[in-house]
Amino acid sequence: MRTLLPILALRHHVRLQILNFSLFNNKTKPICWLQAKNMSSLQFKKIHSGLNSQGIVFYLQNRMKKVIKSLFPLLTLWAFASTAFAQQVGTNSLYSRYGYGQLSNPAIGASESMGGISYGLRRSQEVNPGNPASYSSLDTLTFVFDYGISGHYSIYSDGSNKQNRYNGNLDYVAMQFPLIGKIAGSFGLLPYSKVGYSFGREQSTTDFTYQEIYSGSGGLSQVYGGIAWELFKFASIGANVSYLFGNIEHTRQLPLINSNTLARIKTDKFRFSDVKFDFGLQLTYPLSREESITMGLVYSPKINSESTIYPYDRLINSSGQVTQQLESDTLTHQSFQLPNTFGAGISYRNDNLLVGIDGSYQTWKDMQYPDYLDGMTSETRFNNRYRLSAGAEYVNDPLSRSLLQRIRFRAGLSFANSYNNVNIYHPTNSSLVGTDGFKEYGFNVGFGIPFRDMYNGRVSLLNIGFGYSLLEPNATYMIKEEVFKISLSMSINELWFFKRQFE
Repeated sequence: MRTLLPILALRHHVRLQILNFSLFNNKTKPICWLQAKNMSSLQFKKIHSGLNSQGIVFYLQNRMKKVIKSLFPLLTLWAFASTAFAQQVGTNSLYSRYGYGQLSNPAIGASESMGGISYGLRRSQEVNPGNPASYSSLDTLTFVFDYGISGHYSIYSDGSNKQNRYNGNLDYVAMQFPLIGKIAGSFGLLPYSKVGYSFGREQSTTDFTYQEIYSGSGGLSQVYGGIAWELFKFASIGANVSYLFGNIEHTRQLPLINSNTLARIKTDKFRFSDVKFDFGLQLTYPLSREESITMGLVYSPKINSESTIYPYDRLINSSGQVTQQLESDTLTHQSFQLPNTFGAGISYRNDNLLVGIDGSYQTWKDMQYPDYLDGMTSETRFNNRYRLSAGAEYVNDPLSRSLLQRIRFRAGLSFANSYNNVNIYHPTNSSLVGTDGFKEYGFNVGFGIPFRDMYNGRVSLLNIGFGYSLLEPNATYMIKEEVFKISLSMSINELWFFKRQFE
């Protein structure tokens, strides 16, 4: 065995860089590359002396310490994310009262600033759970950790009156890592739907006029684990298995006409949990050395599930204390269904430009949902939903020394119809005049600021996005919603269990 040790001493520090630390024999190629920092002369001698067993143990011990130090903040953030997801509201939309609430887009991070495209995106520096086949784009030494937060400013108008609200929340946590050969995996926590609303409606009798107050909170989240395999140089397949779970609560409060100190509160709460599957395919065709086209397909099968509803009906006093329990029940085996989802996308990219288009279709019509919760019928409750999005990203020179030249500028558009209809009431007499939905228009811009690790050359990204969405009603007497959103996400790119540095 022969040891090759070119050594570089740096200024006043006791620092050694082993630039080519390799083991050779007559049949073996170099097996490791190391960098040492602040090593004592004794520690160095242990490694230098033929890389004996003590040197190997020393190296492994330090590598284990580095792994633990690297994973600890990630696990801490994961625990925080789980708690935040369980408690968050995430929306102020009045339309989240119906169905499962406001649906979340599977696109995260940088993809959101490009209109929400994800099916045809294949990039090694970002997690893309929208198409699980994309995971295999990762090289064998890369680990990506991605998380995002957002804030929202909402404006509601009915033609004559306006109201605004604020909210913010943790959006997602995801990671991506190599497994074996051309196989890579991903793990994360994502939102599926969000419920958060509070509004009042006047009701009249022959003698009195009073106001009913409606409020709700909760939503569905999914913990997913995914895997992808690059079958050939141009073809990859992947799948996600998710545990879908959540609580949704709807409350209706009305004052008692014959009392100034009592109110009646009716609450319906249900818990949902089931397993969800997503399948993906990506085909990449190289046009030249710098250009390629990627086509993506996704499919999520229908979910047939059952849940339990907990209805409560009680009287409270002015202090909020329950004075009388009118109803407390448990309704089991209530049918809940989620639809088939079909999606397709295509993207073009070169060294400077990425352009993509996505389309999806969900078969919500006639999905089973308890009439007890909204008083609607299966014929009028849901609509088959389609969504179209387009976006682009431009970077002037990704290899430039100038930060401004390396910033990634993004923009995108989206359009969708509502999967859920709502009951429409006349503003003066509160009579039910029909059911209908809305159309959603979205516009997004953003940019990504790259940060390069000076030791390993890996590029991490700070993504900043701005979005505007308009919920345009299809019928009279419905509320128009405008939402302004700012989002921050961080995509951390690290070497997978190997940082080439130990102390």
